[in-house]
Amino acid sequence: MPGDARPIGIFDSGVGGLTVYRALRARLPQESFIYLGDTARIPYGTRSPETIRRYAREDAAFLLACGVKLIVVACNTASSLALAQLQAEAPVPVIGMIEPGAQQAAATTRTRRVGVIGTEATVASAAYPLAIHRIAPEIEVVAQCCPLFVPLVEEGWAAHPVTATVAAEYLAPLRQSGVDTLVLGCTHYPLLAEVIQPVMGDAVTLVDSGSCAAQEVATVLSRRGCLAPPTATPWTRFCVTDAGDRFRRVAELCLQETLPTLESVRVET
Repeated sequence: MPGDARPIGIFDSGVGGLTVYRALRARLPQESFIYLGDTARIPYGTRSPETIRRYAREDAAFLLACGVKLIVVACNTASSLALAQLQAEAPVPVIGMIEPGAQQAAATTRTRRVGVIGTEATVASAAYPLAIHRIAPEIEVVAQCCPLFVPLVEEGWAAHPVTATVAAEYLAPLRQSGVDTLVLGCTHYPLLAEVIQPVMGDAVTLVDSGSCAAQEVATVLSRRGCLAPPTATPWTRFCVTDAGDRFRRVAELCLQETLPTLESVRVET
């Protein structure tokens, strides 16, 4: 029977990429996955571009050694700075977060005013404004870095009162700017959607770039004839580079299920 039962590889600096995994599993329930959380080196968003590119290449090399058929860079920071290099070097398709999120934002906005929140490195790269302007040059893009959001998510504090206070502070300029669409430009941020939405108001649409990327993955695999066969038995392998207990605790909150085995791996070359 035609099809490709090899797994899809996903990497992120921590638990944030699980929002992408969740979207992929919902969109492609017959597929198997290998998830790599580079928890020993989180956060990526405060690192230099050179360091981020090195981390991304090492993460991708680990997944390729596991025999994946496609790699999802489930990290906006790595997508902003390393995607082109990974796509040029990898023998399999590599999908990032930026283009799918930019396309959805451009299609969603009514006022032609879009907000983007992300890590310091993602915002500094201007990846989202550049991608959105390639699609629709007339759209005004307002960007805001939110560096505390990732550690708050990794701490499991999505529902903590301090997170709402931090969100109100970070998002005030965006709310005042009148954006009607807000790109959650870090895969950790959908885990804070219930905090972000009340601050921005119901008139603002949140764009989850991970969910958008899941659709692109489905399209690419279908076009290449690489979808898993209907008879395949799906499985997921979770790997981390450090702090497995913390990852497990927050991951189970995110996925609302008990995590199976969690492997400790090494990705540095």
